Amino acid sequence: MTAIRMRLRFDYLGYGKTGKLFGKKSIEENAEEVRQHKAALLRNVPNQGIRIEEIDMSSEVYTVYDEISRKEIAYAPVAITISADSVEDAIKFSMKDEFRTVEVLEPDNISLSKAEVERILYKTSEELHGYKEYLLKKINNWK
Repeated sequence: MTAIRMRLRFDYLGYGKTGKLFGKKSIEENAEEVRQHKAALLRNVPNQGIRIEEIDMSSEVYTVYDEISRKEIAYAPVAITISADSVEDAIKFSMKDEFRTVEVLEPDNISLSKAEVERILYKTSEELHGYKEYLLKKINNWK
């Protein structure tokens, strides 16, 4: 399987937090802090088969009204250009809550063998099971 270059976009969520002494941080400031923290993790924590080429945090933080919580929430977008040894290696990036879009930059065409398709489907299944466990833990801690 050939290497694949892609640009992914993640929107990191920021909720308003109340401070103990000096009031509260704005949701935009919180989203910006989350974005900075996640970008630092991406830069400094190695991922097998993935090379981070560029991290673009120049997009503006935006706010939306969340109908579930009935509050304003802010998102801080990050565009990441990566080079992955295989599609299989890139799957873990698309299985995150924050994932929004993907653009394949190179190559123009990809041919997959039967075995490669099987590995991709298996890896996707593994990631979905892991994500399901994560959500179940989150739900159980929320109760």
